[in-house]
Amino acid sequence: MNDRIEAALSELRNQIDARVSSYFSSCVHCGLCAEACHFHVETGDPRYTPIYKLEPMRKLWRQEHTLSGRLGKMLGRSSGPDERDFADWEELVYDSCNLCGRCSMVCPVGIDITYMLRKQREAFYLSGYTPDGMQKALQRTLDIGSPMGVTLKTLKATLAHVEKASGLTIPIDCEGAEYMALFSSMEVVNFPEYIGSVTRIFDAAGLSWTISSEAFEATNAGIQIGSRDGAREIVSRAVNAAEQLGVKYLISPECGHAYTAIRWEGPNLIGRPYKFKVIHILELLEQLQREGRLKLNGKSDTPMTLHDPCQIVRRGGVVDPPRNLLHQVASGFVETTDHGSMNFCCGGGGGVSANERAEELRLRVFGRKKKQFEESGVNTVVTACANCRIVLEEGLEHYEMDTEVIGLTELVAEYLEQGID
Repeated sequence: MNDRIEAALSELRNQIDARVSSYFSSCVHCGLCAEACHFHVETGDPRYTPIYKLEPMRKLWRQEHTLSGRLGKMLGRSSGPDERDFADWEELVYDSCNLCGRCSMVCPVGIDITYMLRKQREAFYLSGYTPDGMQKALQRTLDIGSPMGVTLKTLKATLAHVEKASGLTIPIDCEGAEYMALFSSMEVVNFPEYIGSVTRIFDAAGLSWTISSEAFEATNAGIQIGSRDGAREIVSRAVNAAEQLGVKYLISPECGHAYTAIRWEGPNLIGRPYKFKVIHILELLEQLQREGRLKLNGKSDTPMTLHDPCQIVRRGGVVDPPRNLLHQVASGFVETTDHGSMNFCCGGGGGVSANERAEELRLRVFGRKKKQFEESGVNTVVTACANCRIVLEEGLEHYEMDTEVIGLTELVAEYLEQGID
C-alpha cells in the first residue's frame, strides 16, 4: 500500500469520531435519502443512493468500531478499505454528489450525510483519487488567487468597464471602510453586471465599502475538493485582508460554497473567531431596504420564479431575504415545487461544475430542474449564485428550453429609485 493511501486511511480513521460512528449505527437503510437525491431520482441507479457513497468510510467503521467487524478482522475474515475502494468510489464521491444537503434534510434519524461526505472527501484528496478539473481549480487558486485564473489585473480591467458605464468610482484598499466585498471569478468573468449592480446600490445607499487587492476571490476550491489546508489558506487570505483594512463586515457574494466557506467553516479552519462579521449580499440588501437606505421604484410584471442555491438557502439559512427582495421588485413571482430549503440543486455545486468528467451525468440529472421550471409555468428564473446561473443556463440550453436566467442583485438594481441624495 503506497504512502498516499496510508495517509488517506489514517485521515478516514481520524474522521470517524463519536458523531460519525453514531450516524452509521443509526442508519436504518430506509432509502429515503435516495428519493431526495436528484442523481438517484433522475437515473434510477441505486449506486447514487447518498448513504452508499459513504461505503469506504462505513467499511472502516464496521471493521474498527463494531464487535463483529473487530472479530472478523482478528479471524482474517474481514478487511477495511484499500486503494481499490478509493478508485471505485471516486466517481460516486465527486461526480454524483453536489454536497447540497437535501439527503440530510429527509433522514428520519437525523444523519447528516453531507457532513460525512465532506469528511470522506478529505481522505480521497489525500489518496490522490480526485477529478483533474477540481485539482487544477484548487492549484490555480493557491498559485494565482482564483480557480478560473482571474488576476488582479483582470479584476481591475472589469472594474474599469464598470466605472466607465456607471460613472462611479469603485474603492480599492480603503482602510477604515465599513464593508469589504468579495467576488467570485464567475462574476468577474461571466457576470460583471453583478459588480456594476452592487456598485450602484452601494452608492445609492451611501455605503462605506471597499475591495481588497490582496484578496478579492470568494470561491473556495479547497472546501469543494476536500483539501483542509487549501481551504484554510483561501479563507485566511480574505480574513487577513479584511482585518488589515479594519472593516466591520465582509460581504459574501452570490456564490454558494463561498458563503459556506467564509461564514460557517472559516473560523474553525483558521482556529479563531473573526474580528468582523460576515454577511451575505442578500442579507445586506434586505437590511438596507428595511432601513430605508435602498429605495426602489416600480416592479416587473414578468412572471418569474426563484432557484434557491443550496449552500445559501438550505445549508446557510438565507431563506427569507431573497423572497422579501423579490416581492419588492416583481409582481409576478411564483414559487416552484420543492422550493426554499427543499429545493433541488442546479447540479453544479460541490465542485461538479469544475469536473469535466461529470458533465454528461450533470446534464442528465438537470432533468429534475427542467421539471421544476416547467411545472412553475414561467419562463424567467431568478437566482443568487453565479455558479448556479451558469449551470442553469447550460442545462436550459441542453434541453432547448426558452427560459431566461437573471441575477437577483441585478434585478434589484434595475429598480433603484433615481436621484437619491
